[in-house]
Amino acid sequence: MDCRLQIAARGDDPLPDPHNKFAKFCLPDTPNGDYLTLTTIACFCLSLYISHQIEDTTRCPQTIFLKVDPMNSFDDADRLACNTLRMLAVDAIEKARSGHPGMAMGAASMAHVLWSRILKHDPTHPHWPDRDRFVLSAGHASMLLYGLLHLSGYDLPLEEIQRFRQLGSRTPGHPELGVVPGVEVTTGPLGQGFAMGVGMAMAERRLGQTFHVAETPPLLDHHTYVLMSDGDMMEGITHEAASLAGHLQLGKLICLYDKNNISIEGSTDLAFTEDVAMTFQACGWHTLWVEDGESMEEIYRAILTAKEEIQRPSLIIVCTHIGYGSPKQDSEEVHGAPLGPQAVAETRRFFNWPQETFHVPLSVRQLWQQVRQRGQQARMDWQRHFEQWADGNPDLGKRFKDRLDLNLGDAWLKAIDSVPIPPESWPTRILSSRILNAIAQEVPALWGGSADLGPSVGTHLSFEPERIIHFGIREHAMGAIANGLAAHGGFLPYCGTFFSFSNYMIPSMRMAALMHLRVIYVMSHDSIAVGEDGPTHQPVEHLLHLRAIPGMTTIRPGDGQETKAAWRLAMQLPGPVALILTRQAIPLVVKDAPVFVEKGAYVRQDCVGEPELIVISSGSELALTVDCCDELVQKGIRVRLVSMPSWELFARQSPEYQETVLPARVTQRLAVEAASPMGWHRWVGLQGKIIAVEGYGVAGPFQQVLDAFGFTRENIVQTAWSMVRPGL
Repeated sequence: MDCRLQIAARGDDPLPDPHNKFAKFCLPDTPNGDYLTLTTIACFCLSLYISHQIEDTTRCPQTIFLKVDPMNSFDDADRLACNTLRMLAVDAIEKARSGHPGMAMGAASMAHVLWSRILKHDPTHPHWPDRDRFVLSAGHASMLLYGLLHLSGYDLPLEEIQRFRQLGSRTPGHPELGVVPGVEVTTGPLGQGFAMGVGMAMAERRLGQTFHVAETPPLLDHHTYVLMSDGDMMEGITHEAASLAGHLQLGKLICLYDKNNISIEGSTDLAFTEDVAMTFQACGWHTLWVEDGESMEEIYRAILTAKEEIQRPSLIIVCTHIGYGSPKQDSEEVHGAPLGPQAVAETRRFFNWPQETFHVPLSVRQLWQQVRQRGQQARMDWQRHFEQWADGNPDLGKRFKDRLDLNLGDAWLKAIDSVPIPPESWPTRILSSRILNAIAQEVPALWGGSADLGPSVGTHLSFEPERIIHFGIREHAMGAIANGLAAHGGFLPYCGTFFSFSNYMIPSMRMAALMHLRVIYVMSHDSIAVGEDGPTHQPVEHLLHLRAIPGMTTIRPGDGQETKAAWRLAMQLPGPVALILTRQAIPLVVKDAPVFVEKGAYVRQDCVGEPELIVISSGSELALTVDCCDELVQKGIRVRLVSMPSWELFARQSPEYQETVLPARVTQRLAVEAASPMGWHRWVGLQGKIIAVEGYGVAGPFQQVLDAFGFTRENIVQTAWSMVRPGL
């Protein structure tokens, strides 16, 4: 080849695939625009200085164009964009006189690289199914996320940035799902976001497998990115979730760890000297290091390398400086407080930043406009692919839309009806298991498992064992992973454990309620009737705890009919639902009698005329109180029995309905429940009485334990008699 080799950049070329790690050369007259990799012609290039423009083209009959990858090229505009993120955070936090500037400043470069070069998203369609998911697990760095959302074009105007942390603003102190588009989940409690990210990655893989058609490009093919902090790494839930993610080989989960070595009390060395990379490697993760958190090129290459690893989740450890650019850099002072006027002024000088607050340079706006266009193009390309895919697979296309909308149909209702209720005594956990299996055959979106207690709790599927999620003994992570499944979309997750162990997952359950996510919790072994296992396994305060969580619906069914009704509600209610089920067998109270569990409480057995006494109970105590009320009637007492499986549902009813069940004029009320008495005075009033569990349970055969705590026919009847016939 007797000519000079010319290498030129074509600025009008479409942006190359950022997944490709090779520089590419194009021969314009080759068929189909074929490419030669860098390695193919490296021998021609070793002596050349490759630049974006080489002018001498006169002697070469054939030009070889180097397609310079602008995705891997970072310039002054990118550095300006990083500093814009930093200064938006500084200004917003200073104006609010509250917030966490440290991580927002230190992690700005990695966040910019991810959002401007890697993340697949379209702000004009924030719920596009095949978008990449981004989770800010370190929710205290919320201003970093709000800056990204604003600059990339989500519905978050600058005025809302200026109202950071103010009442009624769309920029609360920690990101909240539903407040502004682009926030995938609520975060703040450290570790929760990471575990939810694991759930999202699990959802992507299963949903993608479900709707993949052979010999066609995948319908769903996106990544989950999580930005973590040192604090996230210290939390136990992180270790639980990391262990499971490595075991499941979630190759599309990529976590960026902002390693700044500072916590509120000082250096992380005070409490945290763990070799995080070794820990994650031991859990089956692929780990990478970026020594310079300001090197956008290094960060970019690390993320691309992580994307190439498809068999293992990836952790990218990025060494950063907390509060980068401020005089408080690398100190705990910059973690969770405004910089202060003097430090802000010095920070402005460091970045050569204008005095104007909330300043966004025009070149930064233009950069993000290009990013936005790429995202829109990616989404439109996917939409065309989806339409072609759906045209060729109309049934599958309808199923896909139904999954995303959680349109469950009505076959599952008939499936519940088909489950027989045994005439003899039966544990509600066993009947619940039969109902779950019947529903799951009609609802593919129902997906879950237990914390290694499937056979005991009743969460195993008998017909499709590979569909079971084996969470292992990781209750805290299990709850958060279920939240991630729900937040991703396409799933109605469930998870189960012994009720006494719900304390391990309360933070995750609270997050589900806060986000209004549809998650079903199957909790068995619901009271001191657990018996021989003793007080460590006997729930007491647990019912009260769940009932106290705003947005949580707790249902404790009293027999087979109520268990069926409870599952009907769990499948339809808009937020999380906890089903509280018995270990021991309990009888069917009244065969074919109507139940109104959806009301929360209803009259299960009534008297002629106005009652003198109202007995209220739930769960396994319902059958016992039926017998007691029968005896009281024989003694001439007008008594009404109210089944109250759900305080929360009853509290949502109209005052008129509540009055029909618990008329205010009837003040003699007796509550019977094998749990803590706290909270029951709301329903029984100051003149009412409560037979409940004071203190902890004891080990022994369950009936003896119940007897020891006063859950006997004799004690209940005597207590009721003393209320309406005192002194007799």
